[in-house]
Amino acid sequence: MKLPSILRVASPQRFEIKPRYYDPIKEEIEQRTARIKKELQAEGKIPLADEDTEDMTYSSSIRGAFASGNHIRGRSTSLFNSASMLRLVIFMILIAAVFGYIYLGPEALYTVAYIVGGLALLVIFFRIKGKSGK
Repeated sequence: MKLPSILRVASPQRFEIKPRYYDPIKEEIEQRTARIKKELQAEGKIPLADEDTEDMTYSSSIRGAFASGNHIRGRSTSLFNSASMLRLVIFMILIAAVFGYIYLGPEALYTVAYIVGGLALLVIFFRIKGKSGK
C-alpha cells in the first residue's frame, strides 16, 4: 500500500530502443524515382511541386551563420548598451584612480569611489523609473 505524498518521486526510466531497418532495394528505388522526377520537372513534363521536400538536398545550417548573423535583429544598438563601451568606461575609471592615487594620495580613491557609486545609483534609478513608466 502506497502512502500519499506531497513530493513527487521519480520513477526509474526504461531503456527503449527502436530498431531502424535498412532496405537497400527500397533506398535505390526512392533515389531513382526522385532522380526521374527531377528530370521530368526540369523538362517541364510534370509541374514543379513546392510541397515535396523529400528530394531536397540538405546542407549544414551552420555554414555561413557567423558571417551572416553578425547583427541580431531587434537588438538595441545604443552606445551605452554595448559591452565595449562598458569596458572602456571601467578602464578609464581604473586609470583615473591609479593616477589620482599616485598624484593626490588615497583621497583620490575615495573621490573616484563616490563618483562611481553616485553614477551607478543614477543609472539604476533611471532604469527602474523607465521600467515603471512603461
